[in-house]
Amino acid sequence: MEKQLKVSAIKDGTVLDHIPSNQVFKVIDMLNLNKISTQITFGTNLDSKILGKKGIIKISNKFFADEEINRIVLVAPQAKINIIHDFEVVEKRILTVPHTIKGIVRCVNPNCITNHQKMDTLFYTIVKNNEIELKCHYCERITTQNNLKIISSNH
Repeated sequence: MEKQLKVSAIKDGTVLDHIPSNQVFKVIDMLNLNKISTQITFGTNLDSKILGKKGIIKISNKFFADEEINRIVLVAPQAKINIIHDFEVVEKRILTVPHTIKGIVRCVNPNCITNHQKMDTLFYTIVKNNEIELKCHYCERITTQNNLKIISSNH
């Protein structure tokens, strides 16, 4: 069987692979990829043996700090991160769930102070049965992965 590349290779940069197809645009927003000037290639609904369908994002000449990459775990916990130099994978990063999440997700409680005053949200992460839940620091309401509302970046 002949294999063919569906998304072109990059010389240097970061590849985010095994993103659930329905989460690709959330990842792009979370990492502010719409604001960078380097080449970005993304694909969605690509065939995957693990997920059935997957998304992939390739960012040329861009490398992320661990805290930036670890945000992705909220929407794509099984994502794989590959660091590319001279067309070769030189590092594979494993996502880790951060202890706190600040200013990325909106609280689901309409009465939470963060929904009425100009302030960053703050959540504590809870992992239950391989699912991530977020507990609001201010109102203690639990937000599950199913009802996450990503705050659009203004940077």
